[in-house]
Amino acid sequence: MAAEGDLRVLLALDLVLSLLFSVMVVTLLDFAGINEFSWPTVAASTLFLAIVTYVVVLR
Repeated sequence: MAAEGDLRVLLALDLVLSLLFSVMVVTLLDFAGINEFSWPTVAASTLFLAIVTYVVVLR
């Protein structure tokens, strides 16, 4: 029987990894000239990715 783990740790890891991935994607989009880098864009994409990950993995 596997332990589920602490939900706070899972949410913290979800947010940190979503932030790192979002920074990478927005930076690459800026490098390609598709979109300009801005922190509000990173925040929005982090929030979106964290919510999608939570719904898909934890529900």
